[in-house]
Amino acid sequence: MDKRNSRLRRAAKCRANIKRLQAYRLTVHRTPRHIYAQVLSCDNTRVIASASTLDVEIKNKLTFTGNIFAAEIVGQAVAQRAVIKGITKVSFDRSGFSYHGRIKALADAAREGGLQL
Repeated sequence: MDKRNSRLRRAAKCRANIKRLQAYRLTVHRTPRHIYAQVLSCDNTRVIASASTLDVEIKNKLTFTGNIFAAEIVGQAVAQRAVIKGITKVSFDRSGFSYHGRIKALADAAREGGLQL
């Protein structure tokens, strides 16, 4: 089993647990250059709020988009957008990525922005 399939297997286990809970889901995806975050509805049919390093207002604040500082900005932005829509409690879906570095920075920033993970 290669690295990608191992990550997707870990992600599937986490998503199955979140689906059982019927909770809003804050999902994160990272690449070496960018980081993306979305708040999805309980049935995974609607995107409630989203933010990424590709957003114009976020990109203008950053000099580099693949670092911890960029992840913190994205976490704050997605939390702010979700709170405006009335969502404060979400389950954190790390998409099989290890909970350290940029993933942890995004989660901590989302908590500071008003989301309960």
